[in-house]
Amino acid sequence: MMSPFLVAFFLLCLGLINLPGFCVAGNESYTFSGFATGAGNNLTLDGTAIVTGEGLLELTNKNANVQGHAFLPTPVQFKDSPNGTVQSFSLTFVFAIISTYSDASSDGMAFVIAPGIDFSNVSPSQYLGLVKLNSNDSAPTMSSSNNYVAVELDTIKNEEFNDIDNNHVGIDINTLSSVQSSTASFYDDKEGGMFKSLSLRSGQAMQVWVDYDGKAKQINVTLAPMGWDKPSKPLLSNISDLSAVLTDKAYIPKLPNSGYKTLTKAMEIALPIAAFAILALSIAVLVIVRRHLAYAELREDWEVEFGPHRFSYKELFNATEGFKSKHLLGVGGFGKVYKGVLPRSKSEVAVKRVSHDSSQGIKEFVSEVVSIGHLRHRNLVHLLGYCRRKGELLLVYDYMPNGSLDKYLYGEENKPLLEWSQRFQIIKDVASGLFYLHEKWEQVVIHRDIKASNVLLDGGMIAHLGDFGLARLYDHGTDLQTTHVVGTMGYIAPELSRTGKASPLTDVFAFGTFLLEVTCGRRPVSNSVQHGRAMLVDRVLEYWHRGALEETVDHRLRGNYNIEEARMVLTLGLMCSHPFPGERPTMRQVMQYLDGDVPLPELTPASMSLLSLMQNQLSSLDQCILQYPWSANSIVR
Repeated sequence: MMSPFLVAFFLLCLGLINLPGFCVAGNESYTFSGFATGAGNNLTLDGTAIVTGEGLLELTNKNANVQGHAFLPTPVQFKDSPNGTVQSFSLTFVFAIISTYSDASSDGMAFVIAPGIDFSNVSPSQYLGLVKLNSNDSAPTMSSSNNYVAVELDTIKNEEFNDIDNNHVGIDINTLSSVQSSTASFYDDKEGGMFKSLSLRSGQAMQVWVDYDGKAKQINVTLAPMGWDKPSKPLLSNISDLSAVLTDKAYIPKLPNSGYKTLTKAMEIALPIAAFAILALSIAVLVIVRRHLAYAELREDWEVEFGPHRFSYKELFNATEGFKSKHLLGVGGFGKVYKGVLPRSKSEVAVKRVSHDSSQGIKEFVSEVVSIGHLRHRNLVHLLGYCRRKGELLLVYDYMPNGSLDKYLYGEENKPLLEWSQRFQIIKDVASGLFYLHEKWEQVVIHRDIKASNVLLDGGMIAHLGDFGLARLYDHGTDLQTTHVVGTMGYIAPELSRTGKASPLTDVFAFGTFLLEVTCGRRPVSNSVQHGRAMLVDRVLEYWHRGALEETVDHRLRGNYNIEEARMVLTLGLMCSHPFPGERPTMRQVMQYLDGDVPLPELTPASMSLLSLMQNQLSSLDQCILQYPWSANSIVR
C-alpha cells in the first residue's frame, strides 16, 4: 500500500492532449483508456481543463496565461505506515503539446504528486501552476504544502530556475529548480542504444514512464515517441528518498467503464483480477526484458558489412560457460582470454575480452580488426570474428592447445624443454608469418608487438604469430609509419624513442630480439641486485666480439644443438637489432638466410664503433622508456 497522495496532471502551454495511461502502485493497478465526460467525469478538473467528447483530456486552450489541472480524486496509500518508507510505484501516460504557432510555445506541463487539490491561487507560466508568488512578487511558494514531487516537461528556458534549455525533462522535489534534468530525448534500442533528440512542442504524441524503486530510493524517467517500446535506459535517473516528501494524502480515480455506467458486482470482482493480471504480465515482460539485456549487444549501421564475422554474445557466453575462471587461458595488457567450445560447430576457440570506451575510435579499431580477420596464413593465428557489447569488445580466435612460446622458454606451468630443432622451426614459422604481413598480403601490416608471449603453438607445435591488438594496416607504397610509441620494453627499436613512428623495420628489430630470446632462453631485459638492468642484446654482442657466440646458447640444451645454425641465428639476431634501421635486413632477406638460399653476411669487428654505438643507443632507449611522458595512446609493458 502507499500513503495517500494527490496525483495530478497540469499544463501551462497553448494546448495539450493527454492520451491513455497506466499506473501500478503497491498492490493497486489503474488503467485509463479514456476519460469520462459530463457528470460521470472520473477526474477533478479546474481552470481551463476539460475532457473532450473523444474522452481525451485537454488541459488548456489557445488563450495566453491560462492554466488547467486534472486531479485523480481517489486516495491511495504510498506507505504501509505513517513512518514507513514509500514503496515502489510505476506509471506511464501519453501526451502531446500542441501550440498555436509552430515556432513558439508557452512553458509546458508537469506530472505531480502533491498533498492537496487546491491550486486556485497558483501562478501560471514559468510557475507551472504549482506555486504562487508572494505578495512582493518575489520568491514563489507552494500552494498547499512544500512537499511535492513533479516531472516537468518544459518548453521554456527560465534562468531563475536554472533551466538547461527550452526543451527539457526535469525531476522537481519541493522546488521548481530540478534536482536533475536532461534535454528531451531517448535511447533507441533499435539502433544499439543511440541517443536521439525529441521536440516537446512538435505536436507529436510521446510516452512518459515514471518509476520509483522504493528499495533503491531511485526515480527513473523515460521518454519515447508513441508506439515505441520502453527504452532499456532511462533518460533521467536520480537517487532521492521520497519518504520524507510524500507524507500526506493523495488521490487516485476510479477506473473508467464501458459507457461510464455504475459498476456491476461482477465487474467489481473482475476488475481487480484484471488489474492483477496486468501486473503479472508486466512482471513477466520485465523478466524477459532483463534476460534480453543480459545478452544485449551494440550493433551500428556501419557494422553490417562485417556481418559474417559477427558472433552473438549469447553464443560466446555459452561457449565459455559464462566466462568461468576455470576456462581462463591467460591475462594480458588488453584483456583476459578464455577457452570456449562453440555450441553449434563444437569447435574450440579462444575468446578475448577487451574493454573499450565506446568512442568513435572503436569504429576504426573494429574495422582494422575485421580487416586483419581476412588474413590467411598457416603461421598466423586466425581471427574468426568478434562481438561488441556495452563496454567491451570480444575477439574470437582459433584455439592453440599448446599455449604461448614463453611458457616453454622460461619453464612455466611445467612445460617441457624445447629442443633446438623445435626452436629453429618456430623461428622459421614466425619469420614466414611476418614476411607475409610485410610483403605478401594485399596491404602492409605492421604488427608492433612481436615477442615470445605472442607466439602460440598448435597441437603439432607449429608456431602462429598472434595478438594483433596493436597492428596497423597500410596500402603498399604509402608512408609506412605510425604516430604512437607502442610495444613491449626490450623489443622497441631505438628510432621509436626519437620519432614515435613505426615501420616494418621496427618489426624487424623486435624479431631480432625474438631470435636472441629463443636461442638463449633469456628474457630481453633482466634485473638483478648485482648488475641492475641488463639487456640481452648487450650480452650477445659482447660474446660475439669475443668470438664465443655459442656460449650464449641456452645452457639447458647441454650442447645438444646445431652449432652452425645457432651461430647463424644469433648473428642474424644482431643484424636485425642494428640501431640504424637502414642496416637491418628485410623479412624477405631474413627468410632467404634462414632457408639457406643466401649466405649470411659475415660481421667483422673492424672496430669497436658498432659495439659502442649499439650499447649507447640501447642505453638511451632504456632511459627513454623509463622517463618518456607516454601519451594515453602509448602502451609499454
